[in-house]
Formats: sequence, C-alpha cells, structure tokens
Amino acid sequence: MRSPPISRRRPSRGGSVGLGIAAIAYVGIDYLRHLSPSWHELLQPALWAVLAIAAVIRVPFYKHWSLELRAAVPFILSMIFMLSALLLEMISVRSVTAVLGLDWHNATPPLPDVGQWLLLALNEKLPPILVEIMRARIIGLHHFLMLFIMLGFSVLFNSVEAPGLGLAARYMFTMGIGRLLRAVAFVSTILPSPRPWCASARFQVPRDPHPWAQKYYVPYAKDSNAIRHIIQHDVAYGVSGENGVDFRPNWGSMNFLADFLRPTVSEGASPWYYLLKRAGGGCNDLLYSGHMLVAVLTAMAWTEAYGGYTSALIWMLVAHSAQREIRERHHYSVDCIVAIYMGVFLWRITRLFWPIKDNSRYKRLSKLEKVQNGLVQAAKDDDMERVRKLLEEVDEEVVGGVGEKPKSGAMWLFSGATIFFTIVVVLLAFVLTSDG
Repeated sequence: MRSPPISRRRPSRGGSVGLGIAAIAYVGIDYLRHLSPSWHELLQPALWAVLAIAAVIRVPFYKHWSLELRAAVPFILSMIFMLSALLLEMISVRSVTAVLGLDWHNATPPLPDVGQWLLLALNEKLPPILVEIMRARIIGLHHFLMLFIMLGFSVLFNSVEAPGLGLAARYMFTMGIGRLLRAVAFVSTILPSPRPWCASARFQVPRDPHPWAQKYYVPYAKDSNAIRHIIQHDVAYGVSGENGVDFRPNWGSMNFLADFLRPTVSEGASPWYYLLKRAGGGCNDLLYSGHMLVAVLTAMAWTEAYGGYTSALIWMLVAHSAQREIRERHHYSVDCIVAIYMGVFLWRITRLFWPIKDNSRYKRLSKLEKVQNGLVQAAKDDDMERVRKLLEEVDEEVVGGVGEKPKSGAMWLFSGATIFFTIVVVLLAFVLTSDG
C-alpha cells in the first residue's frame, strides 16, 4: 500500500509573539513624542537598548550564518542597485521642479482631488475623537523602515525563516525597481503640487522655464487655438522666450547635470550632490507616492514572512498613512492608490524569480520525498529518534550544514560585521529620513 504524502508544516517559532510586541511597542513609544516628550525621552532609549542587547545575546546561538553568508552577495548587489535607483530618482525630482521654473509652480493651482474632498466631508460627519485619530501623526516613513529592519533581525529569534539578508536583498531589489518605475512615471508627465508654495520655500531654481519648456510647452500651454494647430501639424512652431541664460557651474565631468538641476548663482559653489540632498521629496506631485511604496513593501514583507495579527495592524497603519498623505496634501489620492497597487504587484512579481528562499523550499521537498518511506516506517515503529535524525538530514541537505553555530574565526567575523553594518544602516535610516 502506497504511503500518503508528507505535508510540510511550518515550524513553530518561539519568538513570534515577541516580535509583534516589539513592533507595537516601538510604534507606541515613538508616538509618545507627541503626547509626553519626557516619557518618550526615557522609554525610547530603553527600548532600543533592550532590543540591541537581546539581538547581540542571540548572535552566538544563531544556527544559520552559513546561509546568511550565501545571501551576502545578492544583498550587496541589491543595495547597490537600490542606491543607484535612488540617485536617479533624486536627479529626476530636482529636474521636474526646475524645468518649468518657480513662476509656474507659484501660479499653477492644484488639481481637483476627490479624496481630499471626501476626507474634509468625513471631518464633519465622524465623531471628533475619530477625526483626531485620523489626523494624528502615528507613523511615518522611518517607522516603516525600522519595522522592516526589526523583521530582518527577528531571524535571530527564529521568528521568520532564514536568511535575513535574503529577505533584505529582495526588499531592496523590489524597492529599486519601484523607484525606477516611479521616476519614469513622474518625469513623463509633470503635475502641479498640492502645495503651490512648496517650490519657492524649498528650491532656488530659476523663475523662468528652461529653454526646452519655452519652446515645446509654454507657447501651447493656454491658447486653445495653438493647441489645435500643433495637434493638426505636429510641429513645434512657437518661438522661445527671451529669458536670461541659465547659470553654468563648474562641476567638471558632471557639468551635463546643469541642464537638469538648473542651479542658481547662489548654489553655484556647491557640489551637484548638495542640490540633490536639498531636494527632499520634491515639490511637484510625484506619481506615485514613494512613502506609500515603502509602507506597502514593508507590509507585504511582514505578511509573507511573519503573518498574524501584527501584519494586519501594519496594514491598518498603511491605510492611516495613506489618508494622512492625502489629508496633509503631500500627495493626490491617485498617487497613494497607484503606490499600493505597485507595491503589492512588484512584491508578488519578485517572488516568482527570487531564488534564495524558494530554492531551499524545493530542496527540502525533494529530500522529504527521498526519506518519506523511512519517516513513515519510523513513525509506525514509534522510533522518534529515527524520525528526528531523518528530519535533521533534510535540514542539512537544504542549507549545507548551517545547523552549526559559528565556530570558525571567519564566520565570527562575518556575523560581527553583519550586526555592525545593520546597526549603521539603522542609524543612517533615522538620520536620512528624519525630514520624511
């Protein structure tokens, strides 16, 4: 008689409840900065100290450093790809603001947004306490980044499956793709900002449009006859305005960026990357929302790797963050909606070809098929020691002997470098996202 197939059960994780509690505690304690700054100053360092000490204590007992080492190269390559995508996005953010000049930004009204109207109407209908909760700045960009870092660190406590670096590599790779697609989207069609004063307050670009815009946009921007004429003939017949020539900085080999960044005389002595640092989130409407992309990717990672009620809570925080982005007019409603679609879509797509975790699953299933008969016979004989040894063979086949604690000097060096690097990334995430 043929034995029934063995179903693979997800192993129980002792740290599961702890991860959810830590995530909720982090968000709650950080919100105390608005309710009780004194308690926030006391509790936040204590929370980080407890989490850091717990992680360091778990390092010697973590059994999957070899698997983390295999994921190190994809992790580094994914980080380089994501940083390159962010650099291109920052150049694009400054460019779409600079190309039309400050006068256009100051004079162009925001687009009508039904989502903004709906939230204003709800303010009149909902109980005041609920409206205040919707207005509250409970969670921001750096919170979602930190929630993902906590998820990655939880491999030390067996809350999610190893490798943590593999999960982080997929997160950054997906983020990089999302940022590139976002840059293509908002560069393709320039939309006015929901905050018309933003460009003048944040940027020092010229007031006049770039010569490209003067030739190909300005003559046909408001005159319906001119628009009809260019549709019929498909030839730019307008004459460029007689505005002053743009300032040309001395950036050496990077001078080609001047046409895109359009620095002024007051900014001319600054390096080109200084202008990007000041760009922040830009002052056009950037379709789709980068904040919401980060939030959705974090929620997708939690849902897939961890699940449970904490993941449901994170999705609620995503929804809260989306309505705040619309309410405070950082984005139009369409930006947040498309960001949610894209975040879910890109995370699902990368799962189809991401190899680090899925390959181990296929290997485990293949090995289980080989030892299936032995497991069934051992179970019939009530030989639990034999069952345990066969299951250990499955794990060794999958990860190549990563069931060992780090013993060699090289492995200890790798584990220490990984923890140190991650702590540096955490600090950088706080510093670079402190302004949203």
